[in-house]
Amino acid sequence: MDSKDQKLTTYIYTFAFPEDERSLCALEMRSLFGVESQSNILESYVKIDPTRSPFIKERLSVMYKGETLQDLLIKIEAVQLDGATFKVIYVKNGGLTEKEGYEKRRTIEREIGLHINGDADFQHPDRLFGVMNINGGWVLGEYVKSEPVWFQHQKKPHSYSTALNTRVARAVVNIAVPKPGGIKAIDPCCGIGTVLVEALSMGIDIVGSDRNHLILPGARENIAHFGLTGEVNLADIRDITNHYDVAIIDLPYNLCSVITPEEQLEMLQSARRFSQKVVVVTVEPIDDILKNAGFAIIDRAVAKKGLFTREVIVCK
Repeated sequence: MDSKDQKLTTYIYTFAFPEDERSLCALEMRSLFGVESQSNILESYVKIDPTRSPFIKERLSVMYKGETLQDLLIKIEAVQLDGATFKVIYVKNGGLTEKEGYEKRRTIEREIGLHINGDADFQHPDRLFGVMNINGGWVLGEYVKSEPVWFQHQKKPHSYSTALNTRVARAVVNIAVPKPGGIKAIDPCCGIGTVLVEALSMGIDIVGSDRNHLILPGARENIAHFGLTGEVNLADIRDITNHYDVAIIDLPYNLCSVITPEEQLEMLQSARRFSQKVVVVTVEPIDDILKNAGFAIIDRAVAKKGLFTREVIVCK
């Protein structure tokens, strides 16, 4: 069969995010999927492990569609389980059209289960199926729930009050490296290693460095604490000679790391030299400095925490 004639799998993702991080979620969505949804649901041909994103709740790999629930029930009788056990989960669409109450949802799950030729197992099923009412119709597909890995990473041995929180750090990594295959990344101001932990936990090829020798043992311990391995070097950003596909730079801004606009320019000019793409996290306006360093701004988002606002800027 010609590849053009092969049917592509549709994936349905549901999202959840704090209002203060709506902009960041949208930028991560554009980076991972190439489009942005105006709701908390996205349909795409792009397959992403939902655990990668701090905002994706679940993924449905569509197998069957029906204009009505009855249409769907007829189609799913073709499901072949080959002896595997299963469980059916009703996936709420979260929009204004979601009118099904708890009992109604459980009834639909049972009805779907009765039409699947196999044994249900509610505790430890071999396969999970999701059923969803979307765009006026019904779909059934393989269901995968996201695991909040970033949340577990909050319990690292060393942390700074001004460091990125793990959810934001994970989103920034996805924005910087949406397709990890063959990509070499660097965090040249890695600090306590928050970005490194998120990237390494996703299998991304990344190295870290920092010019502050006092902080590096803590970064290395944080990485090892989660059973990860990664290279963390003592180096000033201006002395980096290797070339990387992308750099993630959380510009220093606390009272111990005050840097002038001239120093910011020098840092970014260095990054321009050794990296093809840069994702900058900043608490100050730096558009002019980025342009002076030779970067074009491709996309951006804001992430707020109370009165504190960070900007995430994608540059090439």
